[in-house]
Amino acid sequence: MRDFDPLASFGADVAATYDAHLRGDEAETVACLAQLADGGPVLELAIGTGRIGLPLAAQGLAVDGVEQSTAMIARLRAKPGGEDLAVVCGDMANVPVDGTYRLVYLVFNTIYNLLTQDEQVRCFQNVAQHLTDDGVFLVEAAVPGPLYRLDDSYVDAESVRTDGVTLDVGRYDRATQLLDECHVSLSPGGIRVTPIVTRFVWPSELDLMARLAGLRLQHRWGGWQREPFDSRSARHVSVYGR
Repeated sequence: MRDFDPLASFGADVAATYDAHLRGDEAETVACLAQLADGGPVLELAIGTGRIGLPLAAQGLAVDGVEQSTAMIARLRAKPGGEDLAVVCGDMANVPVDGTYRLVYLVFNTIYNLLTQDEQVRCFQNVAQHLTDDGVFLVEAAVPGPLYRLDDSYVDAESVRTDGVTLDVGRYDRATQLLDECHVSLSPGGIRVTPIVTRFVWPSELDLMARLAGLRLQHRWGGWQREPFDSRSARHVSVYGR
């Protein structure tokens, strides 16, 4: 996508409405992560507004975070308990923190926000350096296909309401694995355009990235309740360790 800037893609306008679009599986996400953390400490990459990190910390775990958007960090800090989390503003591929963690995690397709294979590999390598000997790295992401139409191009009516319409417009490049996507909202108040670029990968490619970092797949589930992962799964929850 021409002129797309990943650093600006989660600015103040996105941060202001981010928590209005929760998926509804936050409680089971936190429960699964808390069990894997086994007492912590925990690091969330792309912690955002703290929709997962804050309730996880409320269970008594020490939660740190990395986030590139100052606007998202500001929203996190404004929430109860937000000032208690150690959050570093920086690139999640670099994992710019000190110390080691029992659990490091990336949820909700966030690994796809790294737009090259090199960046995704670097993220795995840097995470591996911050895991305890028994630590694990969890990645949750959609499987290309069931939820995301990786056609050459598409226009989808995401929502149709009496006060407006939201269209999801996308174009997928099979060579680079990049999805150029734009949510276009049409309403009496005007037109709002929200672009984003993501790099989709199959779980098998993530497994190879983990091996390059000295990690191995320990578990792969089809959801947060540890459902079996199979050919019908729309997403995967993958856990890597040494």
